[in-house]
Parts: sequence; structure tokens; C-alpha cells
Amino acid sequence: MKAIALISGGLDSLLAARLIQEQGVGVVPLHFKIPFCQRDKGNLAAGDGAISRQVAGLKSELKTADISGEFLSLITNPRHGFGSNMNPCIDCKVLMLSKARELLPQFGASFVVTGEVLGQRPMSQHRNALELIEKESGLGGLLLRPLSARLLAETIPEEQGWVSRDKLLALNGRTRRPQIGLARAFNIRDYPNASGGCLLTDPEFSRRLAELIAQRELNMRNLELLKFGRHFRLAPQAKLIVGRDEGENNAILAMARDGDYLFMPPDAIAGPTSLGTGIFNEELIGLACSITCRYCDLNGKAAAEILYRKIPAAENKSFPALAFDKDRLADYRI
Repeated sequence: MKAIALISGGLDSLLAARLIQEQGVGVVPLHFKIPFCQRDKGNLAAGDGAISRQVAGLKSELKTADISGEFLSLITNPRHGFGSNMNPCIDCKVLMLSKARELLPQFGASFVVTGEVLGQRPMSQHRNALELIEKESGLGGLLLRPLSARLLAETIPEEQGWVSRDKLLALNGRTRRPQIGLARAFNIRDYPNASGGCLLTDPEFSRRLAELIAQRELNMRNLELLKFGRHFRLAPQAKLIVGRDEGENNAILAMARDGDYLFMPPDAIAGPTSLGTGIFNEELIGLACSITCRYCDLNGKAAAEILYRKIPAAENKSFPALAFDKDRLADYRI
């Protein structure tokens, strides 16, 4: 007997998989890639390697499936709406579980396991939502939630004796103490703190995403850029992204492509790398230089030469920029 265990990268999904595995069921750990996952604050990239390390204790190879394209279609008009920000939690769960159902024959699995906990999330983990998700995913009776199973309707795996209901749990609500204790019992140590999760629940990221959709600029590359830097809308078809540290400067530089503009201070001045996307005229180039200058270490000066170029040009041009008025930044910042 095998089950597909959906692995988000969080502790609950690892515990759910382990509980089923302890009953002698073979577990196929499956991670769905979408553009919005983070596992810890400050760690914006999901990273297959991190999840692979987390599931090592299951002694089963991590399987991955990229559903980013389908998720982009979903995010513009989710059937069941959004949560407090841009998180279409119910539609997201339905999509993932529908995909998992389709993959059951490929992995020789008979049912699907998730780490959902009754009452833990306000939008997607109350009783009615859990029942709706199961129905719309086409997994009626074949979706087992081991952490809260004894509080939910009996599933086919329980009815058929594939797993023992008595060995499943009855967790309810937002407390993490039972999960932490169970992780200790299973000797699970490599798991993220509870502050990680989905970027779509983050107000700042959601605001940027809503603006991107309104500007009809939603694509995978622009989504990745949302994860880095300070974002400014300079004109309807011109945007500036200003790095906040060396790591973001490098990430922005790596994502630049032909037709984009790069703005940066000379080597003698510490400051950001900024990326301009869209259509820039001389006025907007000057504005981008001025905003970039605002975030440079000017040592008390009010202005600096800012270097810029349009990719693929190799040579930089220089613009004498006055640091932009900090009180007016909000007029452009997304």
C-alpha cells in the first residue's frame, strides 16, 4: 500500500507523512512548485534541496511537479476568492490535490495525505472548507489528514483497514505545541519555524502583485522580481526595482535581460543596483538615477554620478543625479 504525501516544506506535512509511514504504508513525498513559497522569513526561495533534506528521514525520494503556469491562471480570478491578502487558499489546495489525484496511478498510490490541521488556517482549514476542497479535487474519501483525522469523517483508507484510525491524531486550532512534541519524538530537527509560508499572505508582496496584475504585466519573470528590492512605478509602462543589499543586487543583476536598464553608483560609492523594466525616456532615466542616488551612501552629500546602461550595451553612461526627495518616494513606491 502506498500514499502520496504532499510536502509543503513545513513541519505539519512532514509529521503527517511520518504518521502514515509508521503504519507500514509506503510514502511518496510530493512537492508542488509554485512561485510564492517561502519557508522562513528572509528566505524567499523554496529550494528543492532544503525540502529534500527535510524528507530524508522518510527514506523516500522527493518527487516534484511544477504547476506555476496553472497557478498564474488561477491567481487572476480564483473561484473561491482571496483571503486577507492575495492568497487564493481554497483554489490553491483544490489545484494541488487535483494534480495529486491524477498522479496516483503513476506512483502506484491509493490515497493522498496532507498535513492540514482543522482550525489552523481561517480560510482553508475550517470544516466546511476542508470538505469543499476534498469534493472539488475529486478525492472523495481518498484524502487523509492524519493530524486531525479523528475529528473528521472516516476515510476509505480507515474504513478499509489500510491505516488504523486509533493511531491518527485529533489536533485542532493554531497551537504548535503538539507538533513540536511529535517532531521531537520522531527526531525531526530540520524544519522551518512557523513564520514561513506563502508570500501571498504577505501584505507588501500582495500589494505588488495586485499592481502587477492591474498593469497586465503578470508573467513568471516579473513574479520573481517581486521577491526582491524596493519597487517603484515611474510611469504606466516603466518600473524601477532597487536592491536593498548585496544579495538582492546580485539577484536583480542576474534577472536583467535585453531591453532593461541598469542603474548603479560608481565603485567608490556604496549603493544599490537598480533595474528598470519597460519603456524609458530621458526624463525617466533621470528619475531612476535620482531614486537610485537616494539609496546610496553619500556621506552627507546631496548628489552623485549614477552609472546606467541599456542591456545589452556594455558601456555605462553617467548621469549627475540629485538624491530624490525622500518625502516624495511614496508617490512612486508600490
